[in-house]
Amino acid sequence: MTHKRFITCCLLVILAATAGCAPRMWSPEGTTTTVVLVRHTERSMITEELTDAGRARAAALPAAVADLDIVAIYSPDLSRNIDTAAPLALERGLPIIRMPANPDETEVARRLLSDHPGATVLWVGNITNLDRIFAILGGKGPPPVEYGDLYILRVPDSGDSQLVKRHFGE
Repeated sequence: MTHKRFITCCLLVILAATAGCAPRMWSPEGTTTTVVLVRHTERSMITEELTDAGRARAAALPAAVADLDIVAIYSPDLSRNIDTAAPLALERGLPIIRMPANPDETEVARRLLSDHPGATVLWVGNITNLDRIFAILGGKGPPPVEYGDLYILRVPDSGDSQLVKRHFGE
């Protein structure tokens, strides 16, 4: 194998290995932003509507985060996500900031950190976006993709993010 071909092969291997990697983001300088990550609650397999169990779990969300000063709630523009966030939004008097139904995870992470530096924000996500957002924000291990997972990720301006795992609902 020629030297040039060897270098090309090495570059291709590196590119392939990093293709799925999310870019790591930190909170703006001098701040630590807290991002609360939850999956939408149980929904009908036929419709977007929450099931009775999903509505009960969504109703339990405000109590599960009662100790957190959440200043903003973000969600993809999907009824199951909006309906999960609604009880908390109503209780706190906060609007639900709607993102595209299939959001760019890097853009979501950027907004969570840059729009509310040093504050606490909530993302009500889906299996399809929680894993990448969690990784971009420095989360390690399995992402919060089970119903009732509630991950509190403290994202500093440098270094490792700190994770607290909770559960909400039955």
